[in-house]
Amino acid sequence: MSETVLEVRGLEAAYGRSPVLFGLDLDVRQGEVRSLLGRNGMGKSSLIKCLVGWLKPAAGRIRLCGEDVTGWSPERIARQGLALVPEGRQIFPNLSVEENLVAFAANRRGLPRPWTLARVYEAFPRLAERRHHGGAQLSGGEQQMLAIARALMTNPQLLILDEATEGLAPLVREEIWRVLAELRAQGQTILVVDKYVQRLLRLGDAHHIMERGRMVWQGDSAALEADPALWQRYLGV
Repeated sequence: MSETVLEVRGLEAAYGRSPVLFGLDLDVRQGEVRSLLGRNGMGKSSLIKCLVGWLKPAAGRIRLCGEDVTGWSPERIARQGLALVPEGRQIFPNLSVEENLVAFAANRRGLPRPWTLARVYEAFPRLAERRHHGGAQLSGGEQQMLAIARALMTNPQLLILDEATEGLAPLVREEIWRVLAELRAQGQTILVVDKYVQRLLRLGDAHHIMERGRMVWQGDSAALEADPALWQRYLGV
């Protein structure tokens, strides 16, 4: 069995007195690509917030790379090996592309082939062309590429992408999917939230569907593709 990078058990969370997550379990193993699916408002973003430390769990446990990180600060969780590509990108608009990347550069695990500026520019040629442009001068698609590249510069154990292709032009979306496929081939562990189920079927090893703060289904791509009733019931497609 591959090493378990992320282990979630019995996770519960609330905003004030309003519970939003109910007893969630989730495992992501080294080198896997897993997806979180579900309609808007079903708890996917709340789960991500718990994983990165923005929302403190009310109950349950989160283990990252063998460490119990439940309740840790976002900074400490990031140092443990988690990198998030957030919805909305959140790059630094007043820094250049290269400054955005260098600011996050780290190789805490001492990888023999870490993500460096040269490697990122090879994966994202458009960023190399615009390395001296400010973040605010980039198109939406270029900003998304920068957000992914910035996360990779931390050389994470687990890369989480929250709606990474939302609102992008079709050609730019295809570029993002190409990069994610390359990352998978290189063994990067990925948890992705996205609505393009057909693309996730080709990319992902396993998929999880959320409904009203609960995991209601999980399985591999073949099982998901073979059950269109799931799509109608939980995904609205």
